[in-house]
Amino acid sequence: MIKKTLLYLTAFTVLSFLAVSCEPEQASFDESLLPGKWQSGTLFYKYIADGTGGTWDTADNVTEAEAQAFTWTLVKSELTHIHVLETGGSVPKVYTVTELTSTTLQYHDDFGVNWSFTKVVK
Repeated sequence: MIKKTLLYLTAFTVLSFLAVSCEPEQASFDESLLPGKWQSGTLFYKYIADGTGGTWDTADNVTEAEAQAFTWTLVKSELTHIHVLETGGSVPKVYTVTELTSTTLQYHDDFGVNWSFTKVVK
């Protein structure tokens, strides 16, 4: 009886460790690939290497000179934009990057909205 209990306890412990060790590791992306101007249709994002940037949409008749300012950080796959409001204050937006290459940027938010951009200028 004790041997059987010990066997079950050992098997349970081993399975517990295996389940924990099988969790997928969070992807990590190279932050140095992000700086540049990215486009998705009429929407543009410009990332500057110092962690600042701007966004504008030409469909709204907004130019790069009128871009809404933001700061950004990329930690592993978490891309955070802190949009600076003209009236004061800021709005944080957090995305999960799924692809970042020298020409492609793809990410999504927690609401299931996906974005895909192509780098147009370094």
